[in-house]
Amino acid sequence: MIWTISDLHLSFARPKPMDIFGPGWKDHPERIARAWRERVAATDWVLIAGDISWAMKLSDALLDLQWIDALPGTKVLIRGNHDYWCPRRVNSIRRHLPPSLRLIGADAIDIGEAVVCGTRGWITPETPGFGETDLPIYQRELGLLERALTAGRSLAVGKPLIVMIHFPPFVNRQPTEFARLITAAGAATCIYGHLHRRYDWDNAVQGRVEGVYYQLTACDYLGFGPVAVRGLHG
Repeated sequence: MIWTISDLHLSFARPKPMDIFGPGWKDHPERIARAWRERVAATDWVLIAGDISWAMKLSDALLDLQWIDALPGTKVLIRGNHDYWCPRRVNSIRRHLPPSLRLIGADAIDIGEAVVCGTRGWITPETPGFGETDLPIYQRELGLLERALTAGRSLAVGKPLIVMIHFPPFVNRQPTEFARLITAAGAATCIYGHLHRRYDWDNAVQGRVEGVYYQLTACDYLGFGPVAVRGLHG
């Protein structure tokens, strides 16, 4: 079975209590772990769409990654905008990861039932506050998504393609260029995170749009437990 959750925002090396963002975050690692162990089997996969650790460097993030490693299942990760410990060229740190973790970035992995590809994404020109400094990052992330989709499509012969992206691929419920690329690639499902306000949850695009099933997976939106990936079989 394939599960998903994102935005774990762990900080075991240098604790940053998340309940400063609201009482709903109190003891959130314990709540995630409890739900995870209740739902996920050792043979399952769990897709984590970014914002994994507050750590600034890998040596601090390892405590968070080892905590995830101790939970059931094999995990596929992408970086989010707060994952400063994770460089854009993820190959340089893959060998340092705990054994049950698979980190992807502008590439893809075959997980048996499906193929997963992904990249972080970024805010887009449609986003309020988008500025000149965002433009090169946005353009680079579009290119990384194209690479990821190409890699995914090459592996996904006869299998559904799952796209992981941290930033939502819609703004004001309208598709961005990220969404258009995902549609053109024939993806079955797109999971994303990043959104933590009730207003954003209420306006998040979910369900099937132009053949792709979109699913918001921020852990606070999910109630701090992984959920099944949807939309893989029509």
